[in-house]
Amino acid sequence: MPLVNFANLDFDQVKTTLKEYLQSNSNFTDYNFEGSNLSSILDVLAYNTYITSYNANMVANEVFIDSATLRENVVSLARNIGYLPRSRTAAKATISFFVNCESINPTPASLTLKKGPVCATSGTFGNSSLVFSICEDVTVPVTDNIATFNDIYVYEGTLLTSTFTEDSNNPNQRFILPNSGIDSTLIKVNVSSNSYATSQVTYAYQNSLFDINADSKVYFLQEVEDERYEIFFGDGIFGKKLEQGNFITVDYIVSGGDSGNGVSSFQFAGKLMYSRNSIDYTVTSGISLLTTGLQSSGGQEIEAVDSIKKYAPRIYASQNRTLTANDYETLIPARIYPETESISVFGGEDLVPPQYGKVFISIKPKSGDFLPNLVKENIRMRLKKYAVAGIVPEILDLKYLFIEAHSQVYYNSNLAPSGADVSSIVQNNANKYSESTELNRYGARFKYSKFLNIIDQSQESITSNITTIDMRRDMRVALNTYAEYSIGYGNRFYIHNMDGYNIKSSAFYISGINDPLYIGDIPNTNRETGTLFFFTVPTVSSTSPTIIRRNVGSINYTQGVITLNPVNIVSGKIKDGQTIVEIQATPYSNDVIGLQDLYLQLDISNSTFDTIVDEVSSGLDPSASNYIVTSSYPNGNLVRSGGRATSTT
Repeated sequence: MPLVNFANLDFDQVKTTLKEYLQSNSNFTDYNFEGSNLSSILDVLAYNTYITSYNANMVANEVFIDSATLRENVVSLARNIGYLPRSRTAAKATISFFVNCESINPTPASLTLKKGPVCATSGTFGNSSLVFSICEDVTVPVTDNIATFNDIYVYEGTLLTSTFTEDSNNPNQRFILPNSGIDSTLIKVNVSSNSYATSQVTYAYQNSLFDINADSKVYFLQEVEDERYEIFFGDGIFGKKLEQGNFITVDYIVSGGDSGNGVSSFQFAGKLMYSRNSIDYTVTSGISLLTTGLQSSGGQEIEAVDSIKKYAPRIYASQNRTLTANDYETLIPARIYPETESISVFGGEDLVPPQYGKVFISIKPKSGDFLPNLVKENIRMRLKKYAVAGIVPEILDLKYLFIEAHSQVYYNSNLAPSGADVSSIVQNNANKYSESTELNRYGARFKYSKFLNIIDQSQESITSNITTIDMRRDMRVALNTYAEYSIGYGNRFYIHNMDGYNIKSSAFYISGINDPLYIGDIPNTNRETGTLFFFTVPTVSSTSPTIIRRNVGSINYTQGVITLNPVNIVSGKIKDGQTIVEIQATPYSNDVIGLQDLYLQLDISNSTFDTIVDEVSSGLDPSASNYIVTSSYPNGNLVRSGGRATSTT
């Protein structure tokens, strides 16, 4: 529900209402309300009424999660339906180093990297130096005088410790961590019998009452005031109950969130120890230069109020299980992979042919275009907790459906400095549209009429525009391997010419042929399907192709699907470190929709905005006898220009 004003919050209006009420009373008709002491009394009454109204409005709005504004209230309301807002997340990186122990006599059997700070940024990162820590000791053996620490995960932030003692006689006791900015996923809770005990038991985090009993050593977590966290334990029925005098040790990392992303250079700042005869010794020499396996990433700020409002009811509706597409689209960004920018989920039964028992998931991360295989596997493993038996999740690579616009913009030369200025303004406005949330997501729609209007309204001199639209998919290639390729556009293709060459591709090379090849098509008489062929041209702009191989695949114009028979591609265009073949087609409808796993994006870099003087409005051709406009469906060149592949044969 939207914010609702249940009572008047206009001080002046409240005072006017009180004044009018008194004036209507015969006992006050002769009073000067502005110049007498009665005006001060009216101010007090109006102020008191205003405060009462303000409190009434706050009470009325803050009791509902969708209208509440204060974070404490939103968090509390979300807690009532079992939702714990995502904490600040520490950026994570991997480091490796080794220690030469030749100077230590005798050579220790192992070395231990102590929990706490391990490394820091070299110099300053941004405006400050960042510290990266580990939450637990890491011990490695010493082999041939060398202790090797490989792929150690480090987290941006400072490791802190808080301790508490259980007081069973205090029913109001609370275990509140004193710091904000905590990454709740890195909290470590240990319990010992008392503060003098040398042994302790690690308690695991639990977010539900399922699969636990009276002896389960678990703790629960909730966000409280000032973005801090409170830890609480079982009651002896659901989870083990603490006993009088139990000593609680909590280790946690206070992080800077997203400020720790992007670090790739570190210097050692940790503490290395070994033990001999029950005595601990520190190692300060023989430490090699740190190397970074992964640039720090994944740092995020605490979940925003708007996000809590969005996901809390959905998580409650999903009942912590993945049964419908909405369940996956809710649980993955909220519980499993918060770095999700956009997500699409569809069942295998929607495919042709159908794949029953599978659900397909495509995720656009907030940074980058593709999920690393390790992240994919981690998501699959974490989904098992919520999965319904018999349903197998498959995580697909992100598939872009690019839109390319080619616009001829007519303008009145009397109202514009130059055609270049008009073109620049149009391109800037088109770029803003390309970055909007209307696009850049699954299930988005490119609205042709809106795009034309954006161009027309860009500058007062513009009189009209003729704009054509193309679709493009980038086919990722498995080099030096015979492979079949099938790419779908989710939109019907327009057939320019029954003689062929309705699609265009970038250049690529195949085994056994030294010339760069391109993909062409010939429609069947039914205008629904067709066949593919490979051809070559002397130059990119040439209209004299030579067909090299026929029947190399098929095309379905109605479904918007292109299929290549097994082919050994040895080289193609390089994009973001991947070998690709760009394949372009014209949509049957100028409104293009991104369906299922297709992420819709307007590619401004491959779009053109040419300006043409409108001779009629400019007064150069008042009779319009020479007025010519460009066709909406030109076929143009036979191939995509630029990005010529380099032969490796």
